[in-house]
Amino acid sequence: MAVDDYVAPLSGLIHALKFAGQSVLARPLARLLLLAVLQARRTRGLPNIDMVVNVPLYRRRHWRRGYNQSDLLCRPLARWLGCRYDARALKRVHNTAIQHQLTARLRKRNLKNAFRLEFPVKGLHIAIVDDVVTTGSTVAELSRLLLQSGAASVQVWCL
Repeated sequence: MAVDDYVAPLSGLIHALKFAGQSVLARPLARLLLLAVLQARRTRGLPNIDMVVNVPLYRRRHWRRGYNQSDLLCRPLARWLGCRYDARALKRVHNTAIQHQLTARLRKRNLKNAFRLEFPVKGLHIAIVDDVVTTGSTVAELSRLLLQSGAASVQVWCL
């Protein structure tokens, strides 16, 4: 489930959040995501979730950026939706190459076994929250991990 295509003005706001240090944009962008989720629940029967999870950054990239934009989107979403959120539920255990510089085939290989689950998810309905989904490699790997660990269902939400 996505708010919109990656086009202006949304693409510029996402870019500013992710690469220009504009963390203040996270809350209004999370509000757009909330509105899209609520609309999808009304019109398409999107089921409720128990927990949101962020796409983790490797610790060095997190340190350089100063924050994880996915985490900043999850915090208000969890509060507004009344569901669980733990920023440490997933951990990136390998320093992978930057995804947007790779082909689709290399993206998939780049992420193989790059994540570890740090939180029990058995029976939970989970939403993975990311800023942008391009080829789906990252969320596919995270979904595989969550489902293999017993999650009841996985949804993908992005801007």
